[in-house]
Amino acid sequence: MTATLARVPCTIVTGFLGAGKTTLIRHVLANVDGRRLAVIVNEFGDVGIDGRVLRGCGVAACPEENIVELANGCLCCTVADEFVPALNAILARNPEHIVIETSGLALPKPLVQAFNWPAIKSRVTVDGVIAVVDGLALAEGRVASDLEALARQRTADTALDHDDPIEEVFEDQIACADLVVLNKRDLIDELGFAKALETITGALPRAVKVVAASDGKVDPTALLGLGVGTEDDIEARRTHHDLEEDHDHDEFDSFVVELAEIADPAALARRIAGLAETAPVLRAKGFAAVAGKPMRLLMQAVGSRVTHQYDRAWRAGEPRAGRLVVIGLKGINRAAISAALNNPLSPLAGRGSG
Repeated sequence: MTATLARVPCTIVTGFLGAGKTTLIRHVLANVDGRRLAVIVNEFGDVGIDGRVLRGCGVAACPEENIVELANGCLCCTVADEFVPALNAILARNPEHIVIETSGLALPKPLVQAFNWPAIKSRVTVDGVIAVVDGLALAEGRVASDLEALARQRTADTALDHDDPIEEVFEDQIACADLVVLNKRDLIDELGFAKALETITGALPRAVKVVAASDGKVDPTALLGLGVGTEDDIEARRTHHDLEEDHDHDEFDSFVVELAEIADPAALARRIAGLAETAPVLRAKGFAAVAGKPMRLLMQAVGSRVTHQYDRAWRAGEPRAGRLVVIGLKGINRAAISAALNNPLSPLAGRGSG
């Protein structure tokens, strides 16, 4: 028992792209009442947008040096090369609790299994796996906001497997969860909520509590301190990938678009939303500089649903440069999308409702 108590608890936050993982973690960091936290952020992309969002919190409980970013691929695929060194660096700072945000494409099981490695097991334990799901998408019959582009590609390519890999990722994340956060509750009515809840419970192989939330606002005491020790039970949690030696994410692509200073945030939001209709863009997140404004603009998009808000002031000497990471289907036209985001007259731009 003494060894168990000495180990640092780790909460793994998983969920599909755009479900609201970063927003939830940001809320936790701002409301932990002084507990010393550390965060490991795993991004699927070329720029650490989620890490920058979390660093913008400015809370003493989790200073910037306690946020470590891993951007060299899906964490569940690179546990040995990426996770272990990051964990060692984090533990050297003596945190009371570690939060790990996986990429939207990650499978929790291989990551949890790594906590049974001798070099890790004596030092940390999985306090619990939190799966964040997009309630609005589930209410509309999808596991993510926009799967039409994926369906079109699968229809055109007869060589592809009939099983939807995004749905498999969703089901594997649910299968490993100790708690499910049904996010975006404020965007769905009672009928939609019932449908979303039915989808979640239908995918759950065992009894797991489901918590509804809006904007990722969940009391940190409901998320941290579950004390499950998930690594001790992970082999019993069956997933689609149990019989595979490895997996890949070749159906996805990501890249960074440099954004010139903008004059109208709503106009940029419309261009981003338009890409969900004219190109196979699943997700976009990043920052923009608005002419005449001292604050940095945070842009987030899931399919055609785009939100934007000012998150913090530009720092002295910091380049007022906009950057947006775009995630879409493999073969996405990078040049055309970059042109659409920077030029309102581009053929791909301006068709979204914003």
